[in-house]
Amino acid sequence: MNSTVFSENMKKFRLAKKYTQEDVAEKLCVTSQSVSRWECGTTLPDVLLLPEIAKLYGVMVDDLFKRQSVAYDNYAQRLSALYEISRDPEDFLRCRHEYQKLMKSGELSMHDKWEYGWLHKAMMYYCKDEALKWFDKVLADKTDKNSLPYRRAASMKDSLLFSLGKGEEIIKERQREMYEANWELDEREWILLIEAYERAKQYEKAFSICKEAIKKYPDNWELYFCAGSICEDIEKYDEAIAYYEKAGNIGTYFFAEKYSIAMCYRKLEKYKEAYQIYLEIADIHRKNGYDVEADQALGYAKEIEDKIKQ
Repeated sequence: MNSTVFSENMKKFRLAKKYTQEDVAEKLCVTSQSVSRWECGTTLPDVLLLPEIAKLYGVMVDDLFKRQSVAYDNYAQRLSALYEISRDPEDFLRCRHEYQKLMKSGELSMHDKWEYGWLHKAMMYYCKDEALKWFDKVLADKTDKNSLPYRRAASMKDSLLFSLGKGEEIIKERQREMYEANWELDEREWILLIEAYERAKQYEKAFSICKEAIKKYPDNWELYFCAGSICEDIEKYDEAIAYYEKAGNIGTYFFAEKYSIAMCYRKLEKYKEAYQIYLEIADIHRKNGYDVEADQALGYAKEIEDKIKQ
C-alpha cells in the first residue's frame, strides 16, 4: 500500500468535499485523531473501512492509491464514469443502484439527474445492439422458419426497427417478399407483412391482408390474433374480442388471447368481465405450476378492484 499517496489523497479528497476532519470522523464512526493520522501518513485505516472511505469521497477503492484521482460529488457519479469506459451491464446496474439510493434520500442534484438520463441512454444503445445481434442469430438458423422462436425473433426484430424509425424499410422489405412470392407467402411471412402494416398504422391495409391470410390458413391462431389486435387498435373492441376468442379456440401461446380480451373489456369499462378473466388466468397458471404468472394476473385483477366498486 502506497501510504504517501494515500495520505495525500485523504487530505485532497476531504478538502475537495469541504469536510473538516471532524465531519469525516463522524461519517465514518471513527475519531478525528484517526483521520488526522491517515492524512499525516502515521497510520492507515482498517482495510474493511476502505470501501466506506471511497464512497464518502465519491471514488473507487483503487482511486485512494492513485496520484491523479479526483473526488466526485458522489459515488454514483464515479460509477457512471466507470460505466462510460467499461460499458459493462454490471457496472450499469451498480451505478443505477447508487443513483436510486440518492433519489430515496432526496440528494439528487441537477447534474445527477442529467447523468442518470445519460446512463440509461447509453444502456439503451447497448441493449438495442444486443437485441438485434441475438435476433439475427436466431434468424440465421433457417432449419425451421415456422418454429415459435424463429417467428418471435422476426416479429420482435421488426418491432424494434420500427421503434428506431426504420418502419418504411421494413414495409418495403415485406412488400418485396410478397411480390417475389406472387402472394404465395407462408404463414410466417403473412404475419410479418400484416404486423408491418399494423405498426405503420395502415390498419385498413393490414386488416384486408389479414382476412386474405385467414382464408388460406384458417387454423392459424396467430392470424386471428392479428385480426383482433387490428380491431383493438381502431377501437372495435367487440370485434377484437370475437377474433381473440377464435384464436383461443384454436389454442394460443400461454393464453395470450385471455389477456387481450381482458384488456378490451377494460377499455370498454366492463371491469367485472375483465376481473373475472384475470382470475381465470390466475387459476389456470396456478394449476399448471406457474405461480409467478398467476400472481401477476391477480395483480392485474387488483388494479381494477376499485373500479368495480364504483
